[in-house]
Amino acid sequence: MTVQDVINQLHDLAPLNYAEDFDNVGLLVGDKNQSVSAVLVTLDTLEAVVDEAIENNCNLIVSFHPIIFKGLKKLTGKSYVERVVIKAIQNNIAIFSIHTALDNAFQGVNSIICDQLGLENKKVLIPQPNTLKKLQTYVPRNNAEDLRTALFKVGAGNIGNYDSCSFNIEGKGTYRGNEDSNPTVGEKGILHSENETAISVVFKKHLESKVLKALYNAHPYEEVAYEITTLDNTNQYIGMGMIGQLKTEMNEEECLQYVKTKMNTECIRHSKFLNKSIKKIAVLGGSGSFAIGAAKASGADLLVTADLKYHDFFSAENDIVLADIGHYESEQFTKSFLVDYLSKKITSFAVVLSKTNTNPVKYL
Repeated sequence: MTVQDVINQLHDLAPLNYAEDFDNVGLLVGDKNQSVSAVLVTLDTLEAVVDEAIENNCNLIVSFHPIIFKGLKKLTGKSYVERVVIKAIQNNIAIFSIHTALDNAFQGVNSIICDQLGLENKKVLIPQPNTLKKLQTYVPRNNAEDLRTALFKVGAGNIGNYDSCSFNIEGKGTYRGNEDSNPTVGEKGILHSENETAISVVFKKHLESKVLKALYNAHPYEEVAYEITTLDNTNQYIGMGMIGQLKTEMNEEECLQYVKTKMNTECIRHSKFLNKSIKKIAVLGGSGSFAIGAAKASGADLLVTADLKYHDFFSAENDIVLADIGHYESEQFTKSFLVDYLSKKITSFAVVLSKTNTNPVKYL
């Protein structure tokens, strides 16, 4: 199995197409065609983590955070980033980062937090826009079912829990037929066939290349007429943050003590209590100040996140309790989740959980 094979498994979980534009995800160091001896999973790739990979004979590191975030103009070993990259190259170790692709995945970082807190009825807090596309094409009626099946096989028509593929039996399309087609000239000289069926199918944007390949392979015409448009519809299965409900409501202090225990954090910085019960909780792993407005709009009683600044706490405005549990603490269960996921998908070599604590923040 190659590095690319492992990446493909991770892409099924969290397609890189949904990573944020500012991010630097994907294969950062190494050759995608290199055979993998073992995988080490970590939150951050530090020098100690590379040493750990060497000790465990792992030549691929799957890291949540990207070690290369800003551009590198030199590799002289002056910074910890440069030293990590140099050591990885010297030891033929590839480094892959999944970061905000996993943040935006429905089963990703924020789902993990919800599960850790025992929240029910999970929903995406801030759906990512422009993630859905629609293919419209025309095909002879006799070939319609074959094309529809081919599109379904690559994942089209399956958005969440509903089937979004449909036929317009009365549709007539423009096309260039093959020797078996029977076109007629309609309005404005456009070729039409009375025997055509219109097929319209919605798909997630990361599937576009697969959808087009299936279209070309299953369609009987040499030159296929089709249109792909980006939809404004909200996709409830891709986006930042989540919101869920506790099974039993708690008072504010009791709830924060519960969060502290479940999230294994030594310190919670929070806004003032409002003397209200906590039932509905919004979560966002990592830096989440941008989600305060969405959390309030969703009716959340509490937002659990990290990296809140002094003035961010004023944004609670007596509508919500804000809880900063720490960046590392909010994402710490992610690497165990990735180990479990990859271990189920890959049985030909070891998937190792890094034992290195990469949290740069210490508490007195």
